[in-house]
Amino acid sequence: MLWSFIAVFFSGWLYVDAAYRGPAWQRWAFKPITLILLLFLAWQAPMFNAISYLVLAGLCASLVGDALTLLPRQRMLYAVGAFFLSHLLYTIWFAGQLTFTFFWPLPVVLLVIGVLWLAVIWTRLEEMRLPVLAFIAMTLMMVWVAGELWFMRPTDTALSGFFGAGLLLLGNIIWLVSKYRCRFRADTAIYAACYFAGHFFIVRALYL
Repeated sequence: MLWSFIAVFFSGWLYVDAAYRGPAWQRWAFKPITLILLLFLAWQAPMFNAISYLVLAGLCASLVGDALTLLPRQRMLYAVGAFFLSHLLYTIWFAGQLTFTFFWPLPVVLLVIGVLWLAVIWTRLEEMRLPVLAFIAMTLMMVWVAGELWFMRPTDTALSGFFGAGLLLLGNIIWLVSKYRCRFRADTAIYAACYFAGHFFIVRALYL
């Protein structure tokens, strides 16, 4: 697991380095390579079972979304759709381990985050309003279900999944705010760190 983490970290770092100062081919290569490494890592998990295929499918959907955002003319609608599907598959995976429970402060906090998130970018979305709204709702749902699983069963597996989902939420906030509202120097680095680490911790849950 340690060597796999090092490989994922190094590949992700090469992508971030290329985004700021490296050649374009390096940026094109190492974002998908990082996801492919995570796919291999998930496939080799000792606790892999039938429902774990949802994690593999989620990673594949994210890989498609990444490819669409790297095209010279970004296909944002389809990319958002691919990321929506990825989060939906993760949500189903979390829900498959969950019995009925309700920790009410979590959805309240997530609702506030969602409202503030939308308030920042809404006027800039134009024709992307409905797709982005659906994507944000799906992201918040994923974190909610992952959180409910951890509050119901506070194991290392549930915590790793919840932490991963939370990092994906943070990465998505930075991605959409930097794209539709304002960019800042470290946005790509922070987004990539949250994005890759979020997927990594969800894959890590398969090992615990």
